[in-house]
Order: sequence, then structure tokens, then C-alpha cells
Amino acid sequence: MGSIRTTARATDSPVPGLTVVAGGVVVAMIVSWLLPSVSALTAAVLLGAVVANVVTLPPSLAPGIKLAGRRLLRIGIVLLGLKLVIRDVLALGYGVLAVAVAAVVVTFAVTRWLGRVLGVSDGLSLLIATGFSICGASAVAAMNGVREQDEEDVAKALGLVTLFGTVAMFSLPALFPLTGLSPAGYGVWAGGSVHEVAQVVAAAGPVTGALAIAVAVKLTRVVLLAPMLAAVSIAERRRFPDAGKRPPLVPLFVVGFLVMAAVRATDLLPDVVLSAATFVDNLLLAAGMFALGTAVRLRSLVRSGLPALTLGLLSTVLIAAVALSGALLIM
Repeated sequence: MGSIRTTARATDSPVPGLTVVAGGVVVAMIVSWLLPSVSALTAAVLLGAVVANVVTLPPSLAPGIKLAGRRLLRIGIVLLGLKLVIRDVLALGYGVLAVAVAAVVVTFAVTRWLGRVLGVSDGLSLLIATGFSICGASAVAAMNGVREQDEEDVAKALGLVTLFGTVAMFSLPALFPLTGLSPAGYGVWAGGSVHEVAQVVAAAGPVTGALAIAVAVKLTRVVLLAPMLAAVSIAERRRFPDAGKRPPLVPLFVVGFLVMAAVRATDLLPDVVLSAATFVDNLLLAAGMFALGTAVRLRSLVRSGLPALTLGLLSTVLIAAVALSGALLIM
């Protein structure tokens, strides 16, 4: 990857880099097992960042890390569709669905506008808006697959979504007694505003009766990933009249995501297959996150400065406020 610090010319073999990535994934899975509130994806991003900032990565690792950060990550996003139980999403009712959709649309649109006001680069604000409104790090990576950004911007977005997602994970349970929400209403709030699925579980778990609805609301936001990516891809095609520079109308991995969601909806796959697919998906996504984490440079994140940090804070507060308002209205 272009931003990896190197000392000599890289070889073409992906094996060395994939070996390091595999080691990072194993450690991330162990961390997630020991600390259930920390998803393997979050742990993988952090581990990749630590490795890249502590040691100088040799050039022989670059091909394998690049493979994990692109191809393996996109396969993981395709398999993510198998985690969506459309029936459970529809069972929430129109009011809850409306809250989830409003949280995503309002947060994405307003974050993009705030990014322009604060002077944050267009690419970085797009990644922040996507990650904060949909599903955290995996949404950042998926959007980068549609409209590829500078690796430094990807790293900054991953760092910010991890930081503020963690803040939200601890803040919402502390604020719950002050909201007047029922446990079900709190589930709508947590699922509608916290960034990562694992963070939603951690935020909703302390409130009895909130977890199931929180996860279902969160998955509703994940469903909206595909149409958002398709919309951005269509907008990109309009920006580039030259057919050679246009992205596909709908990226192939987005089509795969939708196909997997449709397969899950048939209820034809046995539980053992779904469990295996979920395990493999977690491995692939963690591999991609570790690879993306190696592009994180602490100095670069600090240099992103107050505008990017302010945008992340405002976006987090915004989606929490929209989801809370909706939960108070319908529950």
C-alpha cells in the first residue's frame, strides 16, 4: 500500500504480508474474545495502527497487505449480507424503520454539509459521513471501494469512527436514566446511533430488554449501505463523462452483498452453514481492517486537527439526537 513506510523495493508475493495480516487477525480475535465489548474489527484496526507506528514495515509485506485491504475486505462485505435477517428488520414496524432511515439520511447529509463548513476535505467528509451514519469501519471501507480516497483519509476516518464509536458505546448507557425511555425505546436509540454492531451490543446489553431491538435497528442501518453505495457510484459516473474513468453503475461487491441478503431471506441455508459463513466473514473483515489500520499514522491523525475531530463529534451527537428524538416519538 502506498502509505506503508518501506526500506527497500517490495517483492510481488503476497505471502509475507498475508502472514502478518493473519497474525494480526488471530490477536484481534483473541482480544475480542477476552473483551466482548471490543469487536474484532475495532481490535484489528487498532493493532494494524500500532504495528505501523511502532515498527517500519518492510516492502515485502506491501502486496499481501494490499490484497487484504482490498480483495479480502470486499469479499467480507459480500458475506456481510448473510447476517441480515430481513424478516426481523421488517418486524420492527414502520415507525422504527422510519427512525433508522431518518438517522442514516439526516446524519449523512448534514455531516457532508458540516464537512464543507468546517473545511474538511470532500473525500474525508464522505468517509466520515458514511461510517458514522451506517456501520462504522466496514462502511468506511465499503465506500472507499466505490470512490477510492487517499489512504491517509481512509486511515483518519477509521481512527475517528473507532474513537467516537467507543465514546458513544459508554455514553448512552450512562445517559439512559435521564432520557425517560423504556427499555425498548432505549434499544431503538442505541441501535439507531452507535456505530459498530459490537458497540451496539455493548451499549444495549446493560439495559434488560433492549438488546434484541437494538441489534435489529442496527441491521436496518446496515441494509441501507447498499443503496447508499449505489447512489454514490451513480453520482461518480455523472462526474466522469469519460467512460474509461467511470466506476460501475453498481459495484460488483454491492451486488454480491444484496445477493447474500436475498439468500439469507430464503431460510434455505442451515444454521451450521450460516455460522461458518459468519466466522469466515469476521476473519475476512478483520483482515481488511488490520490492513487498513497499517495506513494509520498517529502524526497524520493529529494533523487532521480540530476540523476533522469536530466533524466526528458533531456527527456522533447528531445521529444520537435524531435517533433519540425518534425513539421518544414512537415508543
